Amino acid sequence: MDETEAKYRLENLEAIRRRLQQAAARPAGRVLERNSLFDRPEGSLRAADCGLRIRIARPIDGLGHPLAGTPTKSTLTYKGPRRQDAWKRRREIELTIDDADAAGDLLVALGFVSMLSFEKRRETWRLGDCLVELDELPHLGFFVEIEGPPDAIGRVAGLLGLADQPQEKDTYAAMLDNLVREKNIAGKEINFSA
Repeated sequence: MDETEAKYRLENLEAIRRRLQQAAARPAGRVLERNSLFDRPEGSLRAADCGLRIRIARPIDGLGHPLAGTPTKSTLTYKGPRRQDAWKRRREIELTIDDADAAGDLLVALGFVSMLSFEKRRETWRLGDCLVELDELPHLGFFVEIEGPPDAIGRVAGLLGLADQPQEKDTYAAMLDNLVREKNIAGKEINFSA
């Protein structure tokens, strides 16, 4: 299946949140994600613009606190190389997994290595045929991703006042990887508490 999206960097999320409410978008929840990226030791997945990720998403309240008694969702995802047209497109294969630790152990047993782990706060909204994701990442700040059919992405970007804004072309992983190298951040984990 292909993933088609547009991503924009923002100063904050308040204006977008207000526009979503004015457009009668439906909130679909907030999560704290732990994204763990894997590659072959020589980095051939990244060199081919591909990604292999285990994601653990825990539901949180508006202040970022875990919601007691709510289930955690874990996924294993492969992303193929990006194809750039008006929107970012790439092949995506994703499956739900029951045990993220065991999945990580399996990838390591198959010869993959853990390259980077990072947290992300994500607030999801539904607007028409699109998912609108309001993201916050440590050290990087705020972003909005609009995912859906190409014609719908353009309409939603217009409704949210983003149609004339430049799109962010880099993945979060690439941005964080560059940040780690530029600022000599120790370790491979990027958290909100650090």
